[in-house]
Amino acid sequence: MDQSKVAAVLLNPVPNNIKEMQYLLGFASYYRNHIRNFAHITSSLYKLCSKDLVFEITKERRDAYERIKHELTNAPVLILPDFELPFKLYIDAACIQGLGAALHQRQIVDGEPREGVICYISRQLKYSEARYGATQTECLFLV
Repeated sequence: MDQSKVAAVLLNPVPNNIKEMQYLLGFASYYRNHIRNFAHITSSLYKLCSKDLVFEITKERRDAYERIKHELTNAPVLILPDFELPFKLYIDAACIQGLGAALHQRQIVDGEPREGVICYISRQLKYSEARYGATQTECLFLV
């Protein structure tokens, strides 16, 4: 990882307005497939960009900001898929805010079988989806 980019993220102050928050979220969204539970982590920050809310950095939002900074600078190494091998899809819909999944694959690395992450996927639930049961919500990823 480019250390100058890591330093830029770490030194970036908390956004002071909607434009700065939108810039941060746009930047972070580019790396969303590298960050587990991205939608859950950033949900309070996205809500802050709504026209209905006054821009106010609460403890919850500051914590979300610090966590996304941490995740951006400590993202896991993803593996490239081998289309000759089977995939594993882990789905999590444990919270009412969003759902997430991780695509894994077991590959032989240095003579040892290792399971690695190919990508993470997450999104916010729509209003109507938030009322689904856990099984129905997890099935949303399969549709």
